[in-house]
Amino acid sequence: MGARDSDNNDNDEVMEEEEMEEAKAPISKSRKKAMEHMGQLQRLQEKDPEFYEFLKEHDKELLEFNDVGIDQDTETDVDEQELQEDAETDMYDKEHRADIGGIVQEPTKNVITMSMVDSWCTAVKENSKLSAVRSLMRAFRTACHHGDDGGEEASSKFSILSSSVFNKIMLFVLNEMDAILRKLLKFPASGGKKETIINLKTTRQWKNHGNLVKSYLGNALHVLNQMTDTEMISFTLRRLRYSSVFLAAFPSFLRKYIKVTLHFWGTGGGALPVVSFLFIRDLCIRLGADCLDECFKGMYKAYVLNCQFVNATKLQHLQFLANCVIELYGVDLPTAYQHAFVFIRQLAMILREALNMKTKESYKKVYGWKFMSCLELWTGAICAYSSEPDFQPLAYPLTQIISGVARMVPTARYFPLRLRCARMLNRIAASTGMFVPVSFLLLDMLDMKELNRRPTGGVGKAVDLRTLLKVQKPILKTRAFQEACVFSVMEELAEHLAQWSYSIAFFELAFIPTIRLRSFCKTTKIERFRREIKELICQIEANAEFTNARRVTVSFLPNDPAAESFLEAEKESGASPLSQYVLNLRERAQQRSDSMVESSVIVGAHSSVFGRKKSETDDEDEDVQDEEEGAAVFSSSWLPGSSTKSEDSKQEKAKKRKRQRKQQEEVPLDEDVVEDLVLSSEEDESMSDTPSAEEEDKSILVSPKQGRQKQKSFNGSSKNKGHSHAKKPKKRKRAKQAN
Repeated sequence: MGARDSDNNDNDEVMEEEEMEEAKAPISKSRKKAMEHMGQLQRLQEKDPEFYEFLKEHDKELLEFNDVGIDQDTETDVDEQELQEDAETDMYDKEHRADIGGIVQEPTKNVITMSMVDSWCTAVKENSKLSAVRSLMRAFRTACHHGDDGGEEASSKFSILSSSVFNKIMLFVLNEMDAILRKLLKFPASGGKKETIINLKTTRQWKNHGNLVKSYLGNALHVLNQMTDTEMISFTLRRLRYSSVFLAAFPSFLRKYIKVTLHFWGTGGGALPVVSFLFIRDLCIRLGADCLDECFKGMYKAYVLNCQFVNATKLQHLQFLANCVIELYGVDLPTAYQHAFVFIRQLAMILREALNMKTKESYKKVYGWKFMSCLELWTGAICAYSSEPDFQPLAYPLTQIISGVARMVPTARYFPLRLRCARMLNRIAASTGMFVPVSFLLLDMLDMKELNRRPTGGVGKAVDLRTLLKVQKPILKTRAFQEACVFSVMEELAEHLAQWSYSIAFFELAFIPTIRLRSFCKTTKIERFRREIKELICQIEANAEFTNARRVTVSFLPNDPAAESFLEAEKESGASPLSQYVLNLRERAQQRSDSMVESSVIVGAHSSVFGRKKSETDDEDEDVQDEEEGAAVFSSSWLPGSSTKSEDSKQEKAKKRKRQRKQQEEVPLDEDVVEDLVLSSEEDESMSDTPSAEEEDKSILVSPKQGRQKQKSFNGSSKNKGHSHAKKPKKRKRAKQAN
């Protein structure tokens, strides 16, 4: 084998020497080059017949070369000067190779310098030289694999020692390679579909340059898996998005790209989720059925994984993720309906299991953030595509599931969850135009004793019911919780009635709710609730008079289609009393929620805006912005494999934790602690057959006993006694004022 390798190496050297001699000669015509190449093949057959037979078996197209059609396709040929430059920059240094005991020594690697990169970039931009493109792609591969655990491969001809060279290669290739490849393949300058790629694979351009496309996509995928900086990943994905259509030719790369971008979309920070979503959406639009199922399933699973732990800040991010899923499903609604049907059916099966088994574990599956977030997602999808016939059949089963969830455990501790369900039902009714009986679900909450008697737990902290599913027992007796519940019930009930405030049957629809609201006014002992409910009753009665005044003038029957156009002009202008009243309630609710919001999350610029049409100037501005961002991102000394940035981020997080601990320790000693909260024994009896979540509540709120223990630890045993005696009269006085 050593002798055979030496013979082959001699043959390679002979051929390369001949090519170098040809490169020094003046440029000849294409037909003359073809004749000379055919002569080389004949000499190879005479000199080394064994190697010629080997080529005949494994690369028959090379031996079948002829001069027919050479002149007609000269654009794909490489002239002698390009071969000479390619040989000077890319060839192995054969002078350092020698046979020692049948073992060939490893070739020496060329260190890429900034001057080499500049010369390649200039040759590509000015002369579009193919040899420079190939050299850049080899350098790009070396840059993407720099710092790998296994080290650079022995076959690699280049090595990178400077971070500035790495940055230059990455920036130029990511910014320019898409346009270069499209020009070489004679592909449209932008866009493209799967069908065009399939047709392109049969052309000669693809046979000559398809390996460049594969190298570009494969090496970029490798470096994406190595990067840790979100800005670098965002810039790289943003540039690769222009070449995403080429993934139609490489199914294995397509699956890997989908997996990577889904991970970035679900776990990334900053603008990375937005960039990842746009990449996935482009794939679905351009490639169609090749990736729709995988992307639909993957995005839904990634969304569910993000619903494990939820707080006020996380809810905003979840809303962004839900908007992305809804937007993506709009790409192909028939396919999206099939997935939505399966996922909604899974939710129905979980609810049915909980209603039949009635165990703690089955209840937890339903009364958890995962289940409720999925209901919110599909509610948003149905509201977004309510006018589409593909999604209309899903409204009824989803409404039944939401109603069943709201009534499964009718206790006061789950008031936030029930209000969330009522809000979803109102959204479905408003978007589809179907009547959903939401009023009884809300009025049953007013009949519970926790909202009728005076609060015995003090004022308490403000409660944001939109960020909770369940509250602790001590919070049920606070004034803040009662106010939040009653005002939320009024707002949702007013929203429900306002949807039908222009119906010819509004008087009959509002009759029972009006009677039950008057009953609540009589039974409640809290004057501020009585005033608010009376105001709502007055608005309902005014709206009934508004509709009855026009109702007496019509002559059609209730089942007449003309009833649908009743008060249509007034509905467009929003002139009914309830519509005006609901606007005021929305403003008050927005002010209340804004006062409780302490932090917000930014997931990316314009992350919540979808469907805006982009003009050519927008594309140009985006390209300029990408170049500026890329120069800023890759101007650091970062190289793949280094962990300097990750270590710095860890140190910053550690410092931030220390600052937070110091702030917590510096709590004022005279901080008020709510004491003497009365626990409801009746609540324990009503929840005996439902899952208790005391362990979860401990992380949300500190019990009164724990609060007193903390105060003792701050003030000391002897000082705390005097302090607590001094504070008790104030608390009794405050409780009297609250009552």
